[in-house]
Amino acid sequence: MAGGSGTRLWPLSRAGFPKQFLVLSGNTSLFQQAVARLDGLANDALAVSSPVIVGNEEHRFLVLDQLRELKSEPGAVLLEPAGRNTAPAVTLAALQALESGLDPVLVVASADQTVTDGEAYTAALRSAVAMAAEGAITVLGITPDRPETGYGYIRAESQVGGARVAQFVEKPDLATAEKYVASGAYFWNAGMFVLKASVWMAALDKFRPDIASACRAAWAVRSTDAKFVRPGKAEFLAVPSESVDYAVMEKCPGVLDIRMQALDAGWNDLGAWEAVWQVAPKDAAGNAQVGDAMVSDSRNTLVHATSRLVSVVGLDDVVVVETPDAVLVASREKSQDVKNIVNQLGREQRGEQVLHRKVHRPWGWYDSIDHGPRHQVKRIMVKPGASLSLQMHHHRAEHWIVVSGTAEVTNGEKVIMLTENQSTYIPLGQTHRLANPGKVPLEIIEVQSGSYLGEDDIVRFEDTYGRVAR
Repeated sequence: MAGGSGTRLWPLSRAGFPKQFLVLSGNTSLFQQAVARLDGLANDALAVSSPVIVGNEEHRFLVLDQLRELKSEPGAVLLEPAGRNTAPAVTLAALQALESGLDPVLVVASADQTVTDGEAYTAALRSAVAMAAEGAITVLGITPDRPETGYGYIRAESQVGGARVAQFVEKPDLATAEKYVASGAYFWNAGMFVLKASVWMAALDKFRPDIASACRAAWAVRSTDAKFVRPGKAEFLAVPSESVDYAVMEKCPGVLDIRMQALDAGWNDLGAWEAVWQVAPKDAAGNAQVGDAMVSDSRNTLVHATSRLVSVVGLDDVVVVETPDAVLVASREKSQDVKNIVNQLGREQRGEQVLHRKVHRPWGWYDSIDHGPRHQVKRIMVKPGASLSLQMHHHRAEHWIVVSGTAEVTNGEKVIMLTENQSTYIPLGQTHRLANPGKVPLEIIEVQSGSYLGEDDIVRFEDTYGRVAR
């Protein structure tokens, strides 16, 4: 499951490039880590199919790009036209799995979590798969190492592997969480579970037939484009929004065969900057630093710099996160409340809620390095063999200067080749296209001038990536 916007990790995580695609721990993104962890499941007795990804339509090329970096081919990428929480997401995956004519076991994992002990994770999953193959719903319960008020809990009948789940418990207060951890009978609910596709559909039919029927209606009118599978948009928008836990899991104890497999593998959901600090390497004073950071006379502080030097003096238990267009300074204990800033940005319709200054596109990226009332300057990178859409603008003209690589430029009726230090001018209203016919990335500087410079001033005539004309 690779949807979600990760609002509590703003300003690094934004709706257009959310936390699951960020490198927050290790050398690969959280999404890539989640995919790679599943590779360990396969052995002589267990066949593992290519991963099925459920995500947002807007992130489809991020998914493919990051899978290519792993040299991993998806079984399918299921694209939700709008977020409807996790129960509909799992339902789409179950319907996709049942298309094979078989009834495979589904390992349902989130794309925004970390695990430090891969062997323990694999061993727990194999036990869970064995139970699920017999028809049980198996949830993974994280062995708690502290009283945590930010997670839901699972109460198991015993600590033995495969113990039946007695109860799901909502996020407790601190005193209750301390009792839970001391008892040894409670585990964190990580939202990871394993079950047959048919078992999920039967449970959903039993507890939430409205979600089941609405998802089937959207699936019946799906469209397929290579690996992309899109449920019917109008039909999917009618699907009730609900989590897996509320829709099914919390209703199962005492009704269906639901068991728990304990997992002690250094799990963390990186749900807020406090969690990022917990898993990060630290100095003797408990400070964690990422990027060009300097810390003096401070303790237990996280400094995350992305584009410039960030210096911190005399700050304890603080989070400082710098990006080219936004800076966050927050108390670590209040890091969950960053979502309040994101909500305010949304109410004020500010772009910092959705996009970074550097915006990734299927053909490459652009970085808006300067702007004023009637001008904007962008640095643009086009991948080898890629091209932008054939387009025109009503309100702006553009100057292109090649920094490196080779550019194929369509400018009205002419097609020309430009190399380093060469330039061209695109008049207002002129049909044009930029392409990279070479084998190395193309970088250009684009200078826009005009009365309106918004990204919605694009009329697309042709597009390699299936984006609708504007």
